[in-house]
Amino acid sequence: MAAKKVITVFGATGAQGGSVARALLQRPGFAVRAVTRDVNRPASQALRDLGASVVKGDLDNQKSVEEAMHGAHGVFLVTNFFDSFSKEKEVQQGKMVADVAKRLGTKHVVFSGLENVKALTCGKLEVLHFDSKGEVEQYFWDTGVPMTSVRVSFYFENFLTATKPVKAPEGDHYNLVLPMADIPMDGISVADIGPVVASIFQSPEGYLGKALGLSSERLTVQQYAEILSKHMGKTVLDSKISPENYEKLGFPGAKELADMFRFYWTKIDRDIKLTRQLNPNVKSFDQFLCENKEALKSL
Repeated sequence: MAAKKVITVFGATGAQGGSVARALLQRPGFAVRAVTRDVNRPASQALRDLGASVVKGDLDNQKSVEEAMHGAHGVFLVTNFFDSFSKEKEVQQGKMVADVAKRLGTKHVVFSGLENVKALTCGKLEVLHFDSKGEVEQYFWDTGVPMTSVRVSFYFENFLTATKPVKAPEGDHYNLVLPMADIPMDGISVADIGPVVASIFQSPEGYLGKALGLSSERLTVQQYAEILSKHMGKTVLDSKISPENYEKLGFPGAKELADMFRFYWTKIDRDIKLTRQLNPNVKSFDQFLCENKEALKSL
């Protein structure tokens, strides 16, 4: 029997890394080396119970990164801008993994990337948590590391947390506050990303050296609101807020997110058909809400 291919998964106890680790553990031929800063947290034990090898690692520590990647066939890398709110730090982390992968001869890296918005718009828009990943993408390709970038869409999970419907100041309805006008916005559940990545590792031909835009569904804010209304049993409406007024909401990162939505207006490249080929069980927004009824109760 052939030895299993070891895939090192960074951020394995997070939402995206955890999805990838669990999906790989369900595929024959793969062994998962789950990297986390805290090997004693419950999420780490849950991965052990599923059969993963859990190791301590930190993307700010080169020695631990090298140890985590040593002997691995492939690597899944997801970085988190919102850990530090530092573009420079996220770029440094990504470039370090690229350098280590080059030195170790890693056969395949799947990177959770995004577009470099500032470069694409000639500086008119700046979305730091996109731009940093775009820089890292380019660095991987410039250094010749075999890499596939998966560019995700707006998480369906955001509708239950950061961008959940808010009670209107007047009336008995709720508002969905997203500055998208009537332009459809791609979305996907983070839980569905793992099987996509597992499929890429299983059949890398045709995906190496490419950036793949992932999307389950493309809906207007009004359509998202109608589906939320159905599942919440409450009226949810599109607030019709403009990007300019969204910037004025005053929360940290409001300007950056307004620019992200402006970038979404350009109808960025996300491929629903390809996503469904890589994960035939990817959920629609309606199906996602059906599976998250408990979370909906708190809205």
